[in-house]
Amino acid sequence: MTHMLVLPAKLTHQEAPACMRMLSQGAGGQNGSSTVVDASALTQFDSSALAVLLECRREVIALGRGFAVRRLPQRLRELAALYGVAALLPAAP
Repeated sequence: MTHMLVLPAKLTHQEAPACMRMLSQGAGGQNGSSTVVDASALTQFDSSALAVLLECRREVIALGRGFAVRRLPQRLRELAALYGVAALLPAAP
């Protein structure tokens, strides 16, 4: 069973702490074999979005689940590649 978490439209340094709390609560409160973060709504972001995704990944994996990201914006994929973390944010099928 896959559990879906959804990112907001805006995820910058200012929104990152609240977004991380929301994702942590969502990830911890659900059962399932994997978690997918849906980034399709994300239109305004900075590198903080990567930090949030990587922290969410860490928490999900600590719970023994798989992790993937759905519809990561191209610019954020490029930023992840630039920082060398793209492999940590696999695309969901």
